[in-house]
Amino acid sequence: MYPQPRLTSSPVHIRPYRSRTSRPKKAKAPKIGSTVRDGKFAFTVTKTERRTRVGSEFLGAEAQGVFLLVHITVENIGDEAQAFTSSAQKLYANGKEYEADSSASIYLEGSKSFYEKINPGNAVRGVVLFDIPKNLTPETIELHDSIFSDGARVSLS
Repeated sequence: MYPQPRLTSSPVHIRPYRSRTSRPKKAKAPKIGSTVRDGKFAFTVTKTERRTRVGSEFLGAEAQGVFLLVHITVENIGDEAQAFTSSAQKLYANGKEYEADSSASIYLEGSKSFYEKINPGNAVRGVVLFDIPKNLTPETIELHDSIFSDGARVSLS
């Protein structure tokens, strides 16, 4: 019949193959100036600034902490008109989520973020306001074409 295999006294050690690229990498969010897409919109964050008050001397809003103004360009890349609203946008810092202050954006001239209908192929420049603690360093903004979309993050730091 067939010969029996010989066993040796030294064990064979087999190490599992571990590719250096098999570990999941944490994707870094694009930075200010980059264009990201979510649904029917392409977003470009152009700059940020801080203010303690928005509006005029007589009509305006005072920040509880400080207003973070995120300047963005929103382009409709879809096939039909789509509404952009600041209430769908989120800010993240230190593991916390911050909502946009839609009521304060009404007092900011040229904000165009409270509710702006954008036709296909058109782009609008606007500002999304967040009322955040004075010493907070914002990390990312999550931009949405609607409150139901997944969103796209942009690094603010």
